[in-house]
Amino acid sequence: MTALLKPGPLSVEEYLAGELVSEVKHEYLGGEVHAMAGGTNRHSEIALGFASSLRASLRGKTCRAFPSDTKVRIELVNQTRFYYPDALVACEKNKDSEQWQDRPVVIVEVLSESTRRIDLTEKRDAYLTIPSLKVLVFAEPEIPSLTVYRRAPSGGFLREEYSGLDAIIPLPEIEASLPLAEVYEGIVF
Repeated sequence: MTALLKPGPLSVEEYLAGELVSEVKHEYLGGEVHAMAGGTNRHSEIALGFASSLRASLRGKTCRAFPSDTKVRIELVNQTRFYYPDALVACEKNKDSEQWQDRPVVIVEVLSESTRRIDLTEKRDAYLTIPSLKVLVFAEPEIPSLTVYRRAPSGGFLREEYSGLDAIIPLPEIEASLPLAEVYEGIVF
């Protein structure tokens, strides 16, 4: 029996131990564990497009791109959470032996009908509490369109919209950019 099958709240240590042996990814919300549903091929292709584009633009730089198998740990006032974003960039990465990143600078979530409400409320609100986060991206799967939350000099986040395959999202925070044509390459609309 893995730690993830234990009834009741799990400790962070039990959750992490269970994730090492589980065939299914789980998100962790203060002791509660939620299995993640599998995504569509389109979702996977778009997520890979983000991770690949970010990785290519960061060659030779300190920041590193991570795919959807990397968790983000969020320490809220009353609980710890672990989410699996579709892609992320960390400029101060955790130890290679750890299963998560604490200080992401960019987080990407590809929306889907089954997770849209949670992504745009619960996850968005939790991600925006991360002190290191500079850019949060939500990508539409059916049209080439992104909603970007960018940290303003005043400390809050400003919302930006980008659409169309000719759009390029500037990411001066990591000395890179994201061309939507590259991210959505091969996707038929």
